[in-house]
Amino acid sequence: MKLSHFGFNLPDELLAEYPAENRDESRLMVLNRKTQTIEHRMFKDILDYFDEGDVMIINNTKVFPARLYGNKEKTGARIEVFLLRELNEEQRLWDVLVDPARKIRIGNKLYFGDDDTLVAEVIDNTTSRGRTLRFLYDGSYKEFRNKLTELGETPLPKYIRREVQPEDEERYQTIYAKNEGAVAAPTAGLHFSKQLLKRLEIKGINFAEVTLHVGLGTFNPVEVEDLSKHKMDSEELIIDSKAVEVVNTGIKNKKRICAVGTTAMRAIESSVSSNGMLNEMEGWTNKFIFPPYDFSIANCMITNFHTPKSTLLMMASAFGGVDFVKKAYQEAIKEKYKFYSYGDAMLII
Repeated sequence: MKLSHFGFNLPDELLAEYPAENRDESRLMVLNRKTQTIEHRMFKDILDYFDEGDVMIINNTKVFPARLYGNKEKTGARIEVFLLRELNEEQRLWDVLVDPARKIRIGNKLYFGDDDTLVAEVIDNTTSRGRTLRFLYDGSYKEFRNKLTELGETPLPKYIRREVQPEDEERYQTIYAKNEGAVAAPTAGLHFSKQLLKRLEIKGINFAEVTLHVGLGTFNPVEVEDLSKHKMDSEELIIDSKAVEVVNTGIKNKKRICAVGTTAMRAIESSVSSNGMLNEMEGWTNKFIFPPYDFSIANCMITNFHTPKSTLLMMASAFGGVDFVKKAYQEAIKEKYKFYSYGDAMLII
């Protein structure tokens, strides 16, 4: 497949700046691959599509407040620092992106907070915007991490141009988030409310938790027309024995196995046995899923509406069928569904 197959005109007003008032009252478009039909529902209606013994695979990664603002020594210039990943706990080394990057060179120091108790020194250039920082802080490691949390803000995607608001700290996080390490939310999961999860559990739906720490690489633009030449960034992945048991029992019992989001789908497709079962895994994945692709584990998928030419749209198209998903997206634009992180949802069965 070519990159140009995934282009379409998305009106700016359909990019969601705010979440739905209630998590489970976003809109839901249901795509039935067998009948090639499209239904328009509310997200809480998802209950109607699952029965006892069915499995939902959720990504329990937790977003940390990855965006910091510091001041450059001497000039005082305001610099945005986006924390990507911790490289060394003992030395407090981090991979980061800086903006504006042209002002930040090896040896520069950045000061954070009103009291400047947190300082970072640039020790390496990694990419045009990428730097390695060593944080200098007198307290313990726990106090240092608390300081980062205190000074950081919720890393809303750049397309949301408004200021980060207090509610974003809670709403840009799934209600089942527990393992901190993501710099972006697994957004298909944002639609689940506590009440809806409870109702699904009462109906007998089983949940399998995996952890894939979403990195910014998920949103990197694809810059090659030949998709086979695109390289995804690696993301940390953990699939434990409990998740494996729940999923494989569902497969053996021929139940509906639903990947909640592209990150859950990438996770399970990164650790498949030769007989189509899920394996335990602890490591990294850079798996890129685009059409045509044979999925091994899930027979159902929940996802948001994605932006043109994104790797997320490519995965959804691989699962739902390129032509069918394209038709659904045309319908979504006509019906004014909201797109992207705070947008509406799609269920592909």
